[in-house]
Amino acid sequence: MYIYAMSDIHGCLEEFNHALSLVDLSGDNRLILLGDYIHGPDSYGVLDRIMGLQRKYGSEKVTALMGNHEEMALSGEWPITRYAGRGKPDAYLRWMEELPLYHVEDNTIFVHAGIDEEAEDLWEIGTGPDDFLWKYPAQTGKFYGDWKIVAGHVGTAEISGDGHFHDIYYDGESHYFIDGTVLDSGVIPIIKVHPDQGKYYRVTESGDWLVLPYEEESV
Repeated sequence: MYIYAMSDIHGCLEEFNHALSLVDLSGDNRLILLGDYIHGPDSYGVLDRIMGLQRKYGSEKVTALMGNHEEMALSGEWPITRYAGRGKPDAYLRWMEELPLYHVEDNTIFVHAGIDEEAEDLWEIGTGPDDFLWKYPAQTGKFYGDWKIVAGHVGTAEISGDGHFHDIYYDGESHYFIDGTVLDSGVIPIIKVHPDQGKYYRVTESGDWLVLPYEEESV
């Protein structure tokens, strides 16, 4: 079984569809989306695409997590779109209300922004919504035990300090960040996780490549 994950789609339906074309959902493979689906050129189109995938495959095979932009839409702070869009937003808001804040698979935590790492093995009860959805800046380094964290929210260009880097950032310890800042870069990075083997791959048109620590990849 492989788990694919991507994050921070921000209404970029064309880029999302391209990323989905590289995802293999056959067999036991699964897809986890880490939030921030809206506030871009086609927010409703992206939501329709995700909801359609869940109707086709089920929400256990295609899992969508909440991001801070979904929380802002639910609170009324930032509507799904400034324009009327298609249909009424109520159905989309009801869908957002049910989105989980994180997902755990073996030793990998999938989350939009992050967790309270000071809580160590009690992170599930020690982390509040602010960390799950809004944690900033991105935290790097060693987390408790053999846990790994896959997160979005903060662009990898910012984390790496390289404004041209929009790929998967691995800190060499416990964190994989996958927000490619699609509104600027046109890129939605895809990570592919083999939970049993503890291996993390970058999915590209030319194949799947083991993700190395950023310092090694940038040499």
